[in-house]
Amino acid sequence: MNRHRAPRAGGEQSLAPAAAPTVPDLNDAEWYFNRELTWLRFNDRVLHEAINPQNPLLERVKFFAIFASNIDEFFMKRIGGLKLQAATGVAELSVDGRTPQQQLREARALVMEIESERDRQLPKLLAQLAEHEIRIIPYRKLNRAEQEQVRRHYIDNIFPLVTPQVIDPAHPFPFISNLSLNILVTIQPANEDESVLARVKVPVGTGIPRFMQVGEHAHFVPLEDVMANNLDLLFPDVTIIAQDFYFVARNAAAERQETGANDLMEMIELELRDRRIAPPVRMVVNPAMSDERKAMLAAELGLDLEQDVFVQDGLMMQRGIMQLAALPLPQLRYPPHIPVNHHRLQEQQRSIFHILREAESILLQHPYESFATSVVRFLEEAARDAKVRAIKMTLYRTDRQTPIVDLLIEAARNGKQVAVVVELKAKFDEAANIEWSERMEQAGIHVTYGVLGLKTHCKVLMAVRQDYSGLRRYTHIGTGNYHGGTARLYTDLGLLSCDEDIGHDVTELFNYLTTGCAPRRNYRKIIPAPKHLKKTLLANIQREIDAHRAETPGLIQIKTNALEDSDLVKALYQASQAGVKIELIIRDTCRLRPAIAGISDNISVLSIVGRFLEHSRIFYFKNGGAEEYWLGSADLMKRNLESRVEVVVQITPAPLKKELRLVLNTLLDDNQNAWEMQPDGAYIKRRPKSEEEARASQLQQIDFAQTRLKTKKHKKLLRSGRQRKRN
Repeated sequence: MNRHRAPRAGGEQSLAPAAAPTVPDLNDAEWYFNRELTWLRFNDRVLHEAINPQNPLLERVKFFAIFASNIDEFFMKRIGGLKLQAATGVAELSVDGRTPQQQLREARALVMEIESERDRQLPKLLAQLAEHEIRIIPYRKLNRAEQEQVRRHYIDNIFPLVTPQVIDPAHPFPFISNLSLNILVTIQPANEDESVLARVKVPVGTGIPRFMQVGEHAHFVPLEDVMANNLDLLFPDVTIIAQDFYFVARNAAAERQETGANDLMEMIELELRDRRIAPPVRMVVNPAMSDERKAMLAAELGLDLEQDVFVQDGLMMQRGIMQLAALPLPQLRYPPHIPVNHHRLQEQQRSIFHILREAESILLQHPYESFATSVVRFLEEAARDAKVRAIKMTLYRTDRQTPIVDLLIEAARNGKQVAVVVELKAKFDEAANIEWSERMEQAGIHVTYGVLGLKTHCKVLMAVRQDYSGLRRYTHIGTGNYHGGTARLYTDLGLLSCDEDIGHDVTELFNYLTTGCAPRRNYRKIIPAPKHLKKTLLANIQREIDAHRAETPGLIQIKTNALEDSDLVKALYQASQAGVKIELIIRDTCRLRPAIAGISDNISVLSIVGRFLEHSRIFYFKNGGAEEYWLGSADLMKRNLESRVEVVVQITPAPLKKELRLVLNTLLDDNQNAWEMQPDGAYIKRRPKSEEEARASQLQQIDFAQTRLKTKKHKKLLRSGRQRKRN
């Protein structure tokens, strides 16, 4: 655990005059947590959901798989980045006072602590699965008939895909691909004195499932176990001395320097190639692997045996357990959640543009309200409406199941002017985004790649329509990607609007994105990064300090995925010292230390981990009673505020502000999925005093979305949201 000690109060008595109170230095590293360690603590909370008996069994299996996947990604992105810093001799300390080498050592220690808890808990979960006849069975515990069935299936369906690679002077050490599961086989050829090593790659991820089913029941054998017990097919007439399992994670943090728009796509393609062959940053091995073989693998892969090699007991590559989480057993899962249509978008036969003209602005809450019948419908009608003249959109991530790209192509074929800003450098989506871009360009869409040196992370869509009164701009600004899959799994907000000021601002934004020119643009209701957002947030915090009075106390409430920017942390400390109450809902990384006397007495930090991944960003400032609500795509991280194009939009209609107030109050009142951050960085989970008092914010919001379908109940609900006083 990342623990810092606060300055000790008190001391020896003195006859000297009392000194003036010491003003704490807010630049001191003591007041800042480490980014990597706080993120790992978030993943510890994810693991807690995997062992939480209140969650349905297969949902717990899903959390185990997510935990494993998160750890893999942490090494690829974060540890990979730290290793690059250490290798290049970066001596600059992080804001929390650590060198890259210190961060690497402490992250390793914390990973080992968390993974040891995982190793203790997984057997218990597998035992509970067995109570429901869901079993992972070692190959050698199958009866003879089952072994023969599995062997025959392996021979017919998998064996032809397998290629053994001997390691000897005539055969150099093979390339080990990222996150591939491998068997290191030690064989003793007949009539030879020395053993030989061979690598066998387990072909998971090539359409082959991680586990092979045995019979008609939910009984499974790990594929690597099947292969390890049928090595005679690959190595006949030799003695198998040992078979060990291992996998590596490779560095995904390295990025080529962007030098110009003309070679951007080629640069990304080269970067993807580089990533496939990037240096390993971690190797995971089974406990039975000998020290000699571990040392050999580490040396061949360029890894430090003490720092980069992890021993994992039991099942390897646990991200693959997601296969079991997908079993069609509804009694072991959450009750099905079907997003409802937004209460203002019930009339499917009526033009969404007519509805928006009447409502002016609509607040969308995903996954509680349907993404398909709101955002996708908006783009679909824009593509087919004869009065729509142009469509402009930013595209960071999407999926093949969501018809975003198809609809944009359809719009272009229907004669509309279509311009799309594609972010080619969206991590792990680069190849897909290159493919989308090429498809759209072939259809005549004007595709650009944003501003040189900046990632385009904002989520903005605009349709320009010839209305009865002239051209009118209809916009969508969201906190999440245009991705139907994550829209069912992440909590996000979106604003559909025909507000003239927002339309003006979005036009200015696209002109900036497509030209790279940033003259003094007159934004009215959006704040873009990197030029304006950080300065505005800092100014709003200072404004809250200036407006704070006993009769009108200041209040700041922020919901975001991460709070990493040290300038904002310092500003929030200053606001707390001035008496402003600050309530933060931070999902994962949080540098700020709450509830420290004289520093952050008035700051609380919650993290909510539940069925859905919390992903929306909301910014609230009481502003002396002239309340301001903002939502958008930006996390409070240095990279988002200074190196990305982000957008937050002000929510001004009173009914929508009431809806956001209800969202914030519901999250802040959660006592089932909320964790309270302590001054030392630990988190304590809230517990309801009784079952009757239990409040799970995500379940409440499912109910609220259904209630909103009935207008009278919706109005009553909003009135009740005002009853929670937060001064």
